[in-house]
Amino acid sequence: MEAYKQEFIEFMVASDVLKFGEFTLKSGRTSPFFMNAGAYVTGEQLKRLGEYYARAIHDNFGLDFDVVFGPAYKGIPLAVVTAIALFELYGKEVRYCCNRKEVKDHGADAGNLLGAELADGDRVVMVEDVTTSGKSIDETHPILKAAADVEVKGLIVSLNRMEVGRDGVVTAQREIERRYGFPVASIVSMAEVTEHLLNREVGGRVVIDDDVKARLDAYYERYGARE
Repeated sequence: MEAYKQEFIEFMVASDVLKFGEFTLKSGRTSPFFMNAGAYVTGEQLKRLGEYYARAIHDNFGLDFDVVFGPAYKGIPLAVVTAIALFELYGKEVRYCCNRKEVKDHGADAGNLLGAELADGDRVVMVEDVTTSGKSIDETHPILKAAADVEVKGLIVSLNRMEVGRDGVVTAQREIERRYGFPVASIVSMAEVTEHLLNREVGGRVVIDDDVKARLDAYYERYGARE
């Protein structure tokens, strides 16, 4: 596993973004872990977050694209910090664009997008925190395509939960790939998280001990997907 992935896993725990316990998800599932990207709140955290996204984009999709797009709401700061990090790390100048949940009907920037205007032929990389059902992509992909004839080069998320999506067979990430025809990648997967954190101290505490590992195994026995 690459060093930046190991750093990112510990960064999520230290930032109180990735937690272990008992959590009820929107899907109704009771999960032994939960990720909340809204817990990144400081300048240092956001700077580092953008760098991890930029590295993952570079490794998975390369740098041959024009726009970073973040679905509202959590995708908005992700798009901004990733665009900054791409320039700082690789000298890559890209534009950022996001959608609005409510269409703005006045002013020079009226419409359902904010940030850069999209143009035919733009190559877009989408950024999200985590994809559980693909609902946000179902909402925003039509908005992107309606704005201009863009090419979506791929979607990057922080964490691949590695559990079945809506069809109950493959992961939500694979469902999106099959539905829209663009690749989906993650900075890390839950398999990598578990491998790295098992009985390892982060900030003076072990977050995945043998008991937590047993609960994770039971969860994936019921909801897991290999791809």
